This record gives sequence, C-alpha cells and structure tokens, in this order.
Amino acid sequence: MICASIFVNGWTDSPNAIATVISTRVLSPKIAVILGAVFNFLGVIFMGTAVAATTASIVEISTGMEALITLGAAQLSIVIWAVSAWRYGIPTSESHALIAGLMGAGISLNGPEAFNWASFQKVLYGLVISTLVGFVLGFLATRLIEIICRNINRRKTEGFFSVGQVISASLMAFSHGAQDGQKFMGIFYLALTVGGVYTLGEGGGMDIPVWIMLLCSLLMAVGTSVGGYRIIKSMGIDMVRLEKYQGFAAEVVASGSMIAATLFGIPLSTTNTKATAMMGSGASKGIGSVNWSIAKDMIIAWILTFPACLILGYSFAAFFRFIYKLF
Repeated sequence: MICASIFVNGWTDSPNAIATVISTRVLSPKIAVILGAVFNFLGVIFMGTAVAATTASIVEISTGMEALITLGAAQLSIVIWAVSAWRYGIPTSESHALIAGLMGAGISLNGPEAFNWASFQKVLYGLVISTLVGFVLGFLATRLIEIICRNINRRKTEGFFSVGQVISASLMAFSHGAQDGQKFMGIFYLALTVGGVYTLGEGGGMDIPVWIMLLCSLLMAVGTSVGGYRIIKSMGIDMVRLEKYQGFAAEVVASGSMIAATLFGIPLSTTNTKATAMMGSGASKGIGSVNWSIAKDMIIAWILTFPACLILGYSFAAFFRFIYKLF
C-alpha cells in the first residue's frame, strides 16, 4: 500500500515540480520527466532524513499486525483522495494527505494520546511558509527581475531564462525529492520497523538504506510519466500562463523555500509552495493574470485535505482492524 501511495505521489504531486518548465516550452514533457526523476533521486540521497523523521513521528502506532494494518489504512486514504482530485485535474497536497491520514489512523488505534503535537507544529509552520511566503516571494522575485532586465534586449533575456529554467526546474525537482521523497521513504522505513525488519535509532533516528531511496524515486518517476500531464496542464496552463522569467522566479522561490525547510526538518507541501509562487509570479502582471477560479478549486482542495484524509484514515483503520479480528 505504501508503494501505491508513492506511485500516486509521482502521478498527482510530483508533476507540480516540472509543470512550469513544460508550460513555458523550455523542455518537452519526456525530457522534463527524466530530469525530474534524476534530481528527485538526488534530493532524496543528499538532504538527510530530518523530514522523514518528523513525518514518521506524527503519531505513535506501536508494533504488531494491528499497527501495520493501521499504517496501510493511512496510505489507502491518500490514494483515494489523491486519485479523486486527479480525476478533475485538481492538484492536491499529498504531504498534507499523508500527515492527516496518519493522524486519523493512529488516533483510531491508540486514541488522542497517539498524536504528537511537537511534530505537528512543524507541519503548521510549513503550511504558513508554503502559502504566504510562496506567494509574496514569487511576486517580489518577479518584480525584481523585471526591474533588473528592463533595459536589456529581450532576445538575450529569453536565452538566459531558458537556461535558467532548466537549472531552476532541476532545483525544484531536487527539493521535491528532499521533501516528498523523504516523507514517503520515512513511512516506508517506519512500516519495516513496525514489522520488525529494522529498528529506529536513538531519538527516533533513521538509517534508511539506499534501496528504499531508489525504490521511492523510481516509483515517483514512473507515476509522473504515466499520469502527471493533467496536473501539469492545470498548474502550468489553466491556472496561470507564465513567461520564462516568471517561471524561473517561481521555481527559484519555491525550491529555495523547500530546501531551507528541509534543513530544519519542516515538512512542506510541494503543491502549495509551487502553486502559490506561480500565483505570485503571475500576479506581478496584474491580478487578472491568474485564473482565480482554478486557484479557488485548488485552495478548497487544500482546505478539505486535512479533515477528509483524517476521517478516511480513521475509518479505514478501524474497519480493517475489525475485519482482522474476525479472522
């Protein structure tokens, strides 16, 4: 079930990282997916496990078969929610779905005391960063570029920002691996510790093997290549059409925010961060440059993610444990 949720993350969430570079026609979808897969893996490898540890400690689920069933139920809630949103081309935050599903499933097993408030506080910090900071910095970065380049020949800037977008898209994919790759490999490792295959280190530390990192990266890459284009269209074409320099600004802001948050072990939503940075960048040309009806649908989906996945996680976990006890 965890592999399915990782695949769905690549299918419905990872495309956000490469949406801009495709919509501005700097890279073809095929090349962008390959680029995203490579740098997603590098982000997983080189950015430590702080976010993985934070995500895995959101709730206490103990060990044993009931704990494994509970963890699987949380993953099922993510898959159902994400695929339902994908059906309508609405980008959702798999990070928030994962956290809410874990919370609901964990609480159904061990009650409210399973909830770890200290770890959840970091999630709230990330929500503020991804929403407010993404929009404001996206707007300011775009305006700054416009001021710097106002007297420069447009052809020269087009060439510069085409190359710049390849670099910034690589950074975006790298930061996605550092964030979402870590979250899911943390849950993967947690499942193996619950099952007795591995053990957590002192203070909940994780010594995650390379094979888990490789598997998570591969599953995300396959998911992106199979079904990510509907999300790319919603983000990069329907919501806001960006020029190359705007796409560059949005990607630099989003990836920079995500990498900084990763260093502090703060889980950040790739969808929220990238989308709000794109909205801010687009709004630099006027508030009407953003299709706010699409943005509204996305925001509603973000708001509904926490309660919906918490309820789904709780319900599935309780139901599956009931079935398990019958047999």
